[in-house]
This record gives sequence, C-alpha cells and structure tokens, in this order.
Amino acid sequence: MIIQPRVRGFICLTSHPEGTAEHVKQQIDYVKSKGEIKDGPKKVLVIGASTGFGLASRITAAFGSQAATIGVFFEKPAAPGKPGTAGWYNSAAFEQQATEAGLYAKSINGDAFSDEVKKQAIELIKKDLGQVDLVVYSLASPRRTHPKTGVAHASVLKPIGQPFTNKTVDFHSGVISDISIQPVESEDDINNTVAVMGGEDWKFWIEELKAANVLAEGVKTVAYSYIGPELTYPIYRNGTIGKAKDDLEGTVPFLNELLKDLHGISYVSVNKALVTQSSSAIPVVPLYISLLYKVMKEKGIHEGTIEQMQRLFAERLYSGSAPALDEKGRIRVDDLEMREDVQAEVAALWEQATTENLEEISDIAGYRNDFFNLFGFNLDEVDYEAETNEVVRVPSITE
Repeated sequence: MIIQPRVRGFICLTSHPEGTAEHVKQQIDYVKSKGEIKDGPKKVLVIGASTGFGLASRITAAFGSQAATIGVFFEKPAAPGKPGTAGWYNSAAFEQQATEAGLYAKSINGDAFSDEVKKQAIELIKKDLGQVDLVVYSLASPRRTHPKTGVAHASVLKPIGQPFTNKTVDFHSGVISDISIQPVESEDDINNTVAVMGGEDWKFWIEELKAANVLAEGVKTVAYSYIGPELTYPIYRNGTIGKAKDDLEGTVPFLNELLKDLHGISYVSVNKALVTQSSSAIPVVPLYISLLYKVMKEKGIHEGTIEQMQRLFAERLYSGSAPALDEKGRIRVDDLEMREDVQAEVAALWEQATTENLEEISDIAGYRNDFFNLFGFNLDEVDYEAETNEVVRVPSITE
C-alpha cells in the first residue's frame, strides 16, 4: 500500500516501514561513526525499547559496544492494509540490522508494567544471556494497571496549586496562542501520575531481576528524566509530571542499597528537550523546543536523541570513571541545553515570538521534520509515492 502521514493533533496515526527503517539506520550509522565505546555494556535489557531514548539506548549499546540486547515494548503489529506503529517498525528494523551485524537481539511485545512480561524477560535472559550488565528503564506510557492491586491508573498533565497560562504553538500550522490549564482538583491526580510515571515499576523490575539472579556483578541501571527551563516549571517540573519525576529520582538510593552486594549502581540521567511522541503532547514545550533548536543549532551544539544517548554511554556511564553528578545525584546530559547563554537567548526569543515571526526566529521547521521522522516520514531517502509492504515482522516475535 501507499502510506502517507495522517495526523490528529500531536499524534501521527500512520507510520512508514521503509521510512522508520531508514531513520533507525541513520541512528546506527551515527553510533558506528563515533567508534567503539570502550568497556561498554555487553548484555543489556531495555525496558521501553521501541522509540525515543529507549530505542537510542538500545542502538548505542548494540552498535557502540557490540552488546546483546533484549528490548521490551508495547506496540501494535502491522496487519494487511493497516500499518503497524512506528515503534513496531523501529524494532523490526533494529533487529534486522543487529542480526546482519552478528549481534544478538530479541524483543518482547507486551505490558512492561505486568508481572507476566517481567517473567518473560527473566526467562529469556536466563535462557539466552544468563545475566545482564545494564538495565535501561525508559517507559513512557499514559496508563498503568498496577500488577499487585489491579487498579488502573491514568496520568494527567496539570499544574499544582494554581492555573497556568502561557504561550503555546500548534506546530503544524505555526499559530501561537495562549493556553490556560487548570490545576489538579485532588491529590488523586498527583498520586495517579506518580503511580504511572514514578519509580515504583523501575523498582519492581530491579527487585525481580535480582531475585531471579539475572543481574551481573557490577550491573548498572539507568532511568531518564527531564528538568527544563523555569518557563516550563508550572506545567512540567512543578506539576504532576514533576512529582512523578521526583519519585523516579528518589528511587535511586533504594536501588543502590538493593544492588550493593552486586557492586551495582543506579542512575537517573536528566536529558535534553527533544521532539518525542510524549513531548509533543505537552503544551508550551513544542514552542520552547523550536526556539531551543534555533539557538543550539546556531551555536553548533544541537543534539538529537541518538547523539544524547551516545554521549551518555561514552562520556558518562562508560567513561572509565564514575560520572559527575549534580547536587541531587543525577547525571546531567542536558548540560548544553541549560547553559546560561543558551537559556538567555531562548528566553529573549520567547518574549518576541508571534505567529507572524515564528518561522524567522525559531526552528519550527526542524521541529516538524523531527516529528514526522519519528513516524518514518520526511526522509529524503524514501519514495513516499511508491507502494510499500506494510506487513513487517519483528523477527524474534511470533505474531
């Protein structure tokens, strides 16, 4: 079939198998171009492995240090006449490229919050790898059914205490408008968001992996967070999502104690603002990223998702010495984004930004392009007028 992008708001309803494969290949080529990550991981479990930072982590481990990888994700497979999700196609392309390179790569498609999927992952590690030396936790889901209580939790994106009003942009049309978001009405909104996006599930994973004796001596585990600039604090860091991130970051001391006898360690890495399916849904953030991209590209310090993860692995996690941590014990690979000169220029542009001057003072075009790249579109190497086979299988998964 011929597959074209169909967009509804911040979601692209279609994805292109050849386009996503090309996007994955470009990320692989970048990691290979940077050379071997000396003393990098060799057996890796990535929880949330099909898109964004999780996919980039899997690519970096595999093609940066020749690691065997197991990826866990929850994606919709392709069917005749119905394209699969971008994450499904990404995983298919990754597995194919890894296999061709002689690397072990297998995947599990299911609810990573569930006990069942944790058990499947443990069984696969025992069968094929014995133990893993790195666990990447990169889940991004709006809902979680708690495996112990059966309660379904849904996260919300709301400020706490008072309404939040600021600029936002429809990144498709380029129209800037004001948006007002009402604060949480009860603690339930906060608690549900923490239940979905906080650190409890990361803790459950590490506890169960350790109990099953599938964590290697010196194991590392890393989860991802974001802080951002003060202008996004009310909707992000000081809002419901921020409470969840606080909980995630607060899980580190518990995990470090749990891993002590293995001489293992856990980290939270604070990453740069990037175009992802999740960030596109947050009001204010697309406008901020569009301005940020403009400033960072002009300074020659822009990074995409794969550049961020390659730098995290090569210069922080596996640099040969313990990574520098901030005052709250976090790795910071948002250091270039948060430079004073960068933030000062973004803040000045924010005040100037209007619908009329947006194309000139921002990189809204780059934002759009990155958004469509997530779904395999807008890549020069792909002919989108040609027929493509939408039914693509992830090799290690029997549908």
